[in-house]
Amino acid sequence: MEAFLLSVHVLAGILFVGPAAVAVSLFPRFAPVAEGVGGADGAARPAGERNVGVARLLHRITRGYGVAALVVPVVGIALALVQGRMGEVWITVAMVLTAVAGGILALQIAPRQRDALAAPGDGRRLRQLGMLAGIFNLLWAVVVILMIVRPGSDYS
Repeated sequence: MEAFLLSVHVLAGILFVGPAAVAVSLFPRFAPVAEGVGGADGAARPAGERNVGVARLLHRITRGYGVAALVVPVVGIALALVQGRMGEVWITVAMVLTAVAGGILALQIAPRQRDALAAPGDGRRLRQLGMLAGIFNLLWAVVVILMIVRPGSDYS
């Protein structure tokens, strides 16, 4: 049972969290901006450099894979229970970071993507989305490192 749960946990992380992380990161590049604005250097950019169709697809990937990624913590908790490791510090820290990442995705990133598609702005909101994407991805990177290193674990 442990091998099965571990396999599902790792595969779900790769197949669901990975695409969501990529979509979140790419969205600001393709999201529409108001005509003639959007350059990081303040220079005017033609709206044609962006692709709203790609941005919509990235938003759907963010939402869909974000929901599917709920499998990762659910199976991870089941695995920790089966292994009798729920009390280990690294598990608790990983669960908290996962909850924070999920909250950022559900409460900040996905709604901001939706708003950016509905009402293109001057690019400021997209830069904020890029920052949130970086935080989201950093949290997942720390969780992966915790899964590998397992600080405080009897098995390190």
